[in-house]
Amino acid sequence: VMIPIGWHFLKDYQKERLIIFFNPERDPLGAGYHIIQSKIAVGSGGFFGKGFLSGTQTQLKFLPEQRTDFIFSVFAEEWGFIGAFILIILFMSLILWGLKIALHARDLLGIIIAFGITALISWQVFINLGMVLGMLPVVGIPLPFLSYGGSAMISLMACLGLLMNINMRKYVYHR
Repeated sequence: VMIPIGWHFLKDYQKERLIIFFNPERDPLGAGYHIIQSKIAVGSGGFFGKGFLSGTQTQLKFLPEQRTDFIFSVFAEEWGFIGAFILIILFMSLILWGLKIALHARDLLGIIIAFGITALISWQVFINLGMVLGMLPVVGIPLPFLSYGGSAMISLMACLGLLMNINMRKYVYHR
């Protein structure tokens, strides 16, 4: 019931983005090009990948904007399923580390900040991987710590600094 009502309030570019999400082949040389090339790059990596700087989709420039939001496509093509799996495990380790810090924080503020930072990082990873693999619409969320972009990287580094500070303070002795 809400979908037809909500559709009416979307802007034209948002409607186009959703239509392309459901059927990228509708405009394979326009709005659907990026997601189609991303899927090809991820799939062509196979199990072990094509090797560092040896991906055909990325080196021949079939995948535009490969250093920004679609960096996971480049990584999966060059390092394959094994490399992509290891990268996801590393992100999961970071998220679990953040949750551990939140659960062992000394005060409520530390708990809230640590959970918030962990939620931010996990949300960005989830959205970016879903977007690159064609399971979510393309929305422009960078992959934390890998996508090219100064402000996102600086913000995430500051967030990691806060997490480390919260973790450090659990060992401080107060009388």
